[in-house]
Amino acid sequence: MSQPSPTATALASPRRIATLALPALVVLAAEPLYVLVDTAVVGHLGRVPLAALAVGGTVLTLTAWLGTVLAYGITGRVARRFGSGDRAAALDEGVQASWLALGVGVLVAVGMQLGGDALARTLAGGGGEVADAAGQWLRIAALGAPGLLLAAAGNGWLRGIQDIRRPLLFVLGPNLLSALLCPLLVYPAGLGLPGSAVANVIAQTISGGLFVGALLRERASLRPRPVLIRQQMVLSRDLLIRGVAFQASFLSATAVAARFGAAAVGAHQIALQLWFFTALLLDALAIAAQALIGAALGAGDAAGARALARRFALLGGVCGVGFALLIAAGAGIVPSLFSADSQVQGQAMVAWPWFVAMQPFAGVVFALDGVLIGAGDVRYLRDLTVVAALGGFLPSIWFSYAFDLGLGGIWAGLTLFVLIRLVGVLLRLRSGRWAVVGAVR
Repeated sequence: MSQPSPTATALASPRRIATLALPALVVLAAEPLYVLVDTAVVGHLGRVPLAALAVGGTVLTLTAWLGTVLAYGITGRVARRFGSGDRAAALDEGVQASWLALGVGVLVAVGMQLGGDALARTLAGGGGEVADAAGQWLRIAALGAPGLLLAAAGNGWLRGIQDIRRPLLFVLGPNLLSALLCPLLVYPAGLGLPGSAVANVIAQTISGGLFVGALLRERASLRPRPVLIRQQMVLSRDLLIRGVAFQASFLSATAVAARFGAAAVGAHQIALQLWFFTALLLDALAIAAQALIGAALGAGDAAGARALARRFALLGGVCGVGFALLIAAGAGIVPSLFSADSQVQGQAMVAWPWFVAMQPFAGVVFALDGVLIGAGDVRYLRDLTVVAALGGFLPSIWFSYAFDLGLGGIWAGLTLFVLIRLVGVLLRLRSGRWAVVGAVR
């Protein structure tokens, strides 16, 4: 048995992992928290503006998701270059990712100017006040898409070189500014719903500009390199396909839950949003894994990377057990915080045991997802997720509908989805085929 190298031991220290994971958690939470503030501010304008924000915000949420895919893909590539000692090549990856982000962001912004109204009408189910307001909000808010995606790319390359301070400042600062501007623009300035969109654009543009400024201060060459951009697009494509498998699964689960009645779908929404929240917390651990695994493999330290992977699996399991205990303790309390309806609370208790039981397994899965993304083993993760969705989750939830198994059947299907992925990532971890050393995979 090979022993972990001294470098890997240092990398895997709990202190080092925490210094990467905790700032990443703040960055991950900044956008959802701002969305809550935005929703609360607009909600006081009335039913139509709130509905319009929900419609238009769906499109921007999808754009933000594309940014997350880009950030995850670039972190491992930059970390490999950085771990190999070639900081210039690592920064070049950041430059190319920024060009890619800018290109996609401009396409989104222009596309929404041309087709935002039509898209809003489609999402709103036809014309009317909600569609008109949503179209106006979307056209304005889309102007922030280049900044939003540049910030995502910036997060990716800075994490890759293990710079944890600047992403925290570059994301948190503009989001706090936007949270202050939003109510001022909506109410005293008299802009109403468009004021919310303007606040979004200001924050996203400033954030993207700060990340571009960080590249400029590094004095990196800004020349576009199509070969590198193409490689990054392939990596992002695989992560995107994986993400689509997730989205299709969760949308199908909600569709099936709706067929069991309003109480069932309401309870499903409560449990699912809480599951997403725990996933957000575990994502911070996965981001630390991406940076550290990529650096270890880039330095040619396969044994160290394997030691790191085991450490992350253990930490993920511990976090999952902690979440399970907290969720179990809140069984009689948490659902009532979201709904006073006794039927909804009763249905939530049907899903709750499955929600609790899957947490330790999900903790390991999320951590090892980060390990494999950091190693650049994204194609395997893509295929595993598609197999788990098409061969496990989707058949099981439609089976639960066919045999009237209710919400318990749906959450049993989600647990199966997690377990299939757990087996897949553990087998991959054991095989060692993911631990390919070198500056590039």
